[in-house]
Amino acid sequence: MTVQVARERHSDHRHNDSKKQKGKREADLKDFPQEPHDHDISHEELDSLFGKGCWRELPAEEYRRLRYEPASWTVETHKVHVYVGTDGEHQDKFLRGDRPKDLLRNSILTPSLGAAIMNAKYVNSLPLYQIEEEFSRNGVKISRQVMAGWIIRCCEKYLAPMYGCLKERLLEYPVTQSDETPVEVIRDGCGAGSTSYMWVHRSGEMYREKPVVLYEYQKTHNSSHPKKFYKDYKGILVTDGLEQYHKIERELPGLRNANCWAHARRDYAEAVKALGKSSPEAVRQSVAYQALASIGTIYKLEGMLKELSGEERLKERKTSIKPLVEEYFAWVKERVEDESCLPKGKTAQGVKYSINQESYLKVFLENGDVPIDNSASERSIRTFCVGKKNWVLINSVKGAQASAMIYSITETAKLNELNPYYYLKYLLERIPELMNAEGAIAAKDLEPLLPWSESLPAKCHRIRC
Repeated sequence: MTVQVARERHSDHRHNDSKKQKGKREADLKDFPQEPHDHDISHEELDSLFGKGCWRELPAEEYRRLRYEPASWTVETHKVHVYVGTDGEHQDKFLRGDRPKDLLRNSILTPSLGAAIMNAKYVNSLPLYQIEEEFSRNGVKISRQVMAGWIIRCCEKYLAPMYGCLKERLLEYPVTQSDETPVEVIRDGCGAGSTSYMWVHRSGEMYREKPVVLYEYQKTHNSSHPKKFYKDYKGILVTDGLEQYHKIERELPGLRNANCWAHARRDYAEAVKALGKSSPEAVRQSVAYQALASIGTIYKLEGMLKELSGEERLKERKTSIKPLVEEYFAWVKERVEDESCLPKGKTAQGVKYSINQESYLKVFLENGDVPIDNSASERSIRTFCVGKKNWVLINSVKGAQASAMIYSITETAKLNELNPYYYLKYLLERIPELMNAEGAIAAKDLEPLLPWSESLPAKCHRIRC
């Protein structure tokens, strides 16, 4: 017990700050399980200090602390009871209790364990060997080879239908975005040192409801891969300026390619950086700096339109941004004519990129749902790139395909404000139950499992702080 003399607070500023902090902390912690701890003083102790009955209780001081408990493990011992008839017309007939479906036959894998492994690798970017070591420190012996096998088999049996469903939804959007990144796959049949690619396709950034991200593994960078993916697509595909995408626009009558203004500014940015800071005036007079300033003004105006509808955004773009875009392209063409920049170097590359991509860079002026750049795709593939730095390579094509499925589901889950672990766990619980005897699942049965479904359990939803 601590005896304190009550005193008035003299600092309103401190008092307000304290109240504000307390309210924020309560809001941050309100969705977690609450465990009360009462620190009271007995009546006998109070009477002993103050005299019998010469005291009254003031409002209690209340505060919160957050306790963490590491992962816990529970062995589920399933006992399926069996009975046999001993008399009558059912004599010698057997009856067994209902046995829950196993995720994988004769495996200790459960939905919670499978989701934990997938979440650790594909959301938190941990290599399987580190997951194996962490499990081992808790007394659980599961090799990385076993975990890899579990991941591949669960994807092939259970997550592939969800992946297909997400692809169908993605291709319904009038605007999509795409990007790709290299990845090394050891047993891809292409020889030592060959480079495979992980492609990412996502719904247009301007579509805030029901966003979709889809990863796709391919052995090469050939244009045949996006051509096959978008073969029946009718809409606008936002990408960087690679010829592969321009080629599929020419070959697919329903597809229009739009390019990325962030790529248009990168060479200029590198040129300005190379000039250094020794002569600020020389930097400001450079072609690269002036180009960056022009593009920066376009971005500034575009940033003010984010909350508008597609129609309103298009109207504002035509009014305020289109004149700046036309002025920029006229300016870069003049720089080519007056030879203001050296024929080689980053500035020249920036000028050349803009002129070559002009028609593709102007597509966003024709449709209010087309983003000004492809940054959303780069953000969607970032988790994969972080993971790639940790696990370096993928062992097999099946492993790469499984990775594409899980990244698709977890990245889509995150965009839809879901907790990836609980969502994966729910999918691994429900999909096996909904499959028929042949291992197929109807499309209508997947509807309630989609990341934006209102029937998902509350636990699947991310706690909003």
